[in-house]
Amino acid sequence: MQRYIARRALQSLLALWVMSLIVFAMARLSGNALDAMLPMEATQEDYERLSKYWGLDQPLHVQYGIFLARAIRGDFGMSWKWPGYSAMGLVMDRLPATLQLAGFALLISVLIALPIGVLSAVRKGGVWDTTAKIVALLGQSLPGFWLGIVLMWIFAVHLGWFPTSGRGGIAYMVLPAITLGWFQVAAIMRLVRSSMLEVLDSEFVKLSRIKGLAEWKVVWKHCLRNASIAPLTFFAIIAGVLMTGSVVTESVFSWPGTGLLAIDAVRARDYQVVQAVVIVFATIFILTNLLVDILYAYLDPRIRYR
Repeated sequence: MQRYIARRALQSLLALWVMSLIVFAMARLSGNALDAMLPMEATQEDYERLSKYWGLDQPLHVQYGIFLARAIRGDFGMSWKWPGYSAMGLVMDRLPATLQLAGFALLISVLIALPIGVLSAVRKGGVWDTTAKIVALLGQSLPGFWLGIVLMWIFAVHLGWFPTSGRGGIAYMVLPAITLGWFQVAAIMRLVRSSMLEVLDSEFVKLSRIKGLAEWKVVWKHCLRNASIAPLTFFAIIAGVLMTGSVVTESVFSWPGTGLLAIDAVRARDYQVVQAVVIVFATIFILTNLLVDILYAYLDPRIRYR
């Protein structure tokens, strides 16, 4: 087991290093940051002086070496758009809002998808199964930004049930959380349904029913537990999608999280903040995958030897 965990940890570190290369290169492909920091009337001397101050006059491999050495210590430098604030400090200030929204979206997704997925498998071909197919179709076909605008127009503008933007109590989270988690409802529900259908046809289920065990115990205790391995593996992907998907949702609802911070930083070509946001997102995604891999190995001991 220790060997398995060590191998997965090394793979996670390798993935994080590759991500640092990608974000470093992509940030610089967005354009020259000096154009966003200096006014139009700036002289060539102004460009050279500011370039030297921020270290942009160094070769790219030197800049990357400096970036990587600092990133290991959690230092991504000072923000260019927000003077006086460190890039990591800005991300950490906004991260709780994003985690709050992502957590609420995940909760809504599971509460909706789990019972519908189980019932659609148990009553295959019935009303619940048809409902599940409709929800899955809508969940995987409706764009998130469009769904957010429609929900805002109906439930906030016309009905006045929820606020249109900003961060506050549960009322402020409902619409953006549904927008963020709607696609995951369809994905989780279909995965639970397929896993349950496979388990329901197994021999131990037939034996449990022959012994006279209550049907709700067979379905919700024994079948669901054995069908949970595949959805649990998918949770790692869900965590990454919810974090990265928050960029669009937070922009639509003006939710003050890291997603909105990333949009503002990209517009200002603030390399420091963009790199910090992406690395934090990647770290959360990779650590979640590592945790799920370890839990997966405990649920199915055969995984340890693969």
